[in-house]
Amino acid sequence: MKPFSTTGIGSLPHTNPDEACRFVMQCFDVPFWPQLPKISFRESMVAQYSEGMPFVRIDNSRQTVTIVRDNSDELERFYEKWTEQTRIAISSDYAEGLHAFLKVAKKRRFEFLKAHITGPLTFTLSLNDSAGRLIYFDEELREIALMILKSKILWQIDLLQPLTNKIIFFIDEPVFTAIGSTAYMGVEEAEVLRLIKEIVETIKKAGAISCIHCCGKADWEMVINSNVDMISFDAFEYFETFNIYHHKINEFINKGGYIVWGIVPTSDVIKSVDFEQVYDKLEHNIEILSKHIERDLILSKSLLSPSCGAGSRTLHETIKIGQILIRLKEEMVLKLF
Repeated sequence: MKPFSTTGIGSLPHTNPDEACRFVMQCFDVPFWPQLPKISFRESMVAQYSEGMPFVRIDNSRQTVTIVRDNSDELERFYEKWTEQTRIAISSDYAEGLHAFLKVAKKRRFEFLKAHITGPLTFTLSLNDSAGRLIYFDEELREIALMILKSKILWQIDLLQPLTNKIIFFIDEPVFTAIGSTAYMGVEEAEVLRLIKEIVETIKKAGAISCIHCCGKADWEMVINSNVDMISFDAFEYFETFNIYHHKINEFINKGGYIVWGIVPTSDVIKSVDFEQVYDKLEHNIEILSKHIERDLILSKSLLSPSCGAGSRTLHETIKIGQILIRLKEEMVLKLF
């Protein structure tokens, strides 16, 4: 993969799926299918992958997704149909951007494409049952959620493989930033690692490249221990907490791992920040990391992205994010070669 290739995290503010796809094709070296939460609540990061989950109930007007167990045979029917090779589709009702992307990309061939899934921790620690209890703490529902997410990974890979030489599959885990806090007491590190490892293994066995994205602080040593191929982080606001793990990151890169620098902010900072500030921030961060890791190695194993999804930004701000990213890539490639 070429150093400083660019990609996005997933969500965009567009309400026209075709326009969103054209934006992706124009701005990013590694295109991705856009998640469009402003079109529908079903395109939010938990609801989007809940299709096919037993007992799932989505209320669009209240913008809630809940697991409501009842006396139906829904669970039995799920188990009867399930195998390790099961694929559960993401319909256009849940991902207009994905289905629009397939039409726009038709008859084209890409070196790399990016797909994404909400990680098993964020999924199960964001989804409640009817009693208000997080489904992570229901062992059966936690396992079913893992099965659902695996099936949607395999389905996406089958769908996108004809269009590309290689798929980079992002596992979006924003909840990583709160693991170990009082908010998630009872979430054990061993189980966290098991869930992530199973998702990573599913991606790699299917022939894709695995990447974990967290847009806040995280236990990056634990992330690396999941055997993931790439790590994606908010390099604009959370570099200091990333750099704490420089010894483990050094090992990771030397074994072939890649860093995705989420250097263009998607927070309110984007309203005031300019290219020079983003460029200086990236250079400063690389300089600090190069005190512990060979600079040329860092540069050769670096990709660029926005810090997180742009779904909450305006179209104008999103275009600005794309423009800064394009220019940043050009400047860094010139410096490298």
